[in-house]
Amino acid sequence: MKNLSALFIGLLFGLGLVVSGMINPAKVLSFLDIFGAWDASLAFVMGGAVVVTFFGYRWIGRAGKPWFDIKFRFPTTTYIDNKLIIGAVLFGIGWGLVGLCPGPALAAFTVEPWALLVFLAGIAGGMILTNMFNTKQSL
Repeated sequence: MKNLSALFIGLLFGLGLVVSGMINPAKVLSFLDIFGAWDASLAFVMGGAVVVTFFGYRWIGRAGKPWFDIKFRFPTTTYIDNKLIIGAVLFGIGWGLVGLCPGPALAAFTVEPWALLVFLAGIAGGMILTNMFNTKQSL
């Protein structure tokens, strides 16, 4: 049941990305271009996500335990370190250059797979480099 709920939530998330236009890099880039031909429509998508998250966290906070797991798994760290800052900056730069982030890219991959292979290869390469860097740091 846990896997079925994850599949349903993933499909719902992907459908939301498609319906909102988040898989269209041109739409995302026009949202990020606040001094040019700005398209504010994605602000409503982000606003909707904030509202759903706000009420969702309050709703599950009252529940004793999750439906399909032993316990809730909330982030425990509140420390802002260099890795977090560098990761956020790289994420933002990549999003601004390409107009996609990993979630919408995977959803867009189902529509136009060949155009996104380079993007997904870049994500995989970044993950490999990060893992290599973190392994060297811990030695």
